[in-house]
Amino acid sequence: MELSTRLKTIASFVSEGMCVADIGTDHGYIPIYLTSEGLSGKAFAMDVNRGPLERARQNIKKEGLDGQIECILSDGMEGLPEDADSAVIAGMGGDLMEQILTRGEDKLCHVAELVLSPQSHWEKVRKFLHSHGYAIKKEALVREDGKYYIVIKAVQGRESYPSSWQYSYGTYLPGSKDPLMKEYLLKEKEDIQKILTSFQGKDSETLKNRANELSSALEEIKEALKHYEM
Repeated sequence: MELSTRLKTIASFVSEGMCVADIGTDHGYIPIYLTSEGLSGKAFAMDVNRGPLERARQNIKKEGLDGQIECILSDGMEGLPEDADSAVIAGMGGDLMEQILTRGEDKLCHVAELVLSPQSHWEKVRKFLHSHGYAIKKEALVREDGKYYIVIKAVQGRESYPSSWQYSYGTYLPGSKDPLMKEYLLKEKEDIQKILTSFQGKDSETLKNRANELSSALEEIKEALKHYEM
């Protein structure tokens, strides 16, 4: 099965030989890819909605992988089997992802690794990981259809970051001078500067508060960009 660049990157972050659970599986593409390529002997395709789960079931059957991939109707991690040692969550915002992880906190004790791709609020996901006994081991940024997607791999361990910008943008990509992360940071910087310029001459309390938030975000971007100047 041929995956998009984003899905292929997510799949590549799953450690070989792991029993993987794809939470919010939609079409089941990631577990199908991992099992068909021999990277995972057993997998679970999980979704809260019957429609997507049925689509996944049909795709799995078409590929002849019924014996290796089990479909589970589950609200988040609620139905996560104990033998799943790798969990993939992607295709949703960081707020929802954090909620799913929080609600499934009691299931995390047997999950050796998490592969996460939040579409927003990256900082909330990184903070959750650090506050729940996970260390971030690998990150990648992917651009697809004009959008930027972060992929994070975390394993059980203790870790924390000293600075807020590191939770917003991570340490791996700025630290390795990743060119796509630099492109993303410069775009974010430009967008924020345009918004702040549009606020000039306006004097509402709401705009002042928003301007303060954006100014703080701008400082975080500048801190991350310093790594590209070293």
